[in-house]
Amino acid sequence: MKLTTRIIKASLGLYLMALITACSPEVGSESWCKAMDNKAKGEWTANEVADYAKHCLLP
Repeated sequence: MKLTTRIIKASLGLYLMALITACSPEVGSESWCKAMDNKAKGEWTANEVADYAKHCLLP
């Protein structure tokens, strides 16, 4: 594979990764609290539980 093709594919992969992670709401925001309400409680991490309690239950 050519070096330029590798560079283009790597750049595209990094761009897509940044695009996907940039779409998640900020922790503690109203949209994040709503998203957590819709997420199955069994899928929450310990950090998400603590953040939810801190920002959504005890604002």
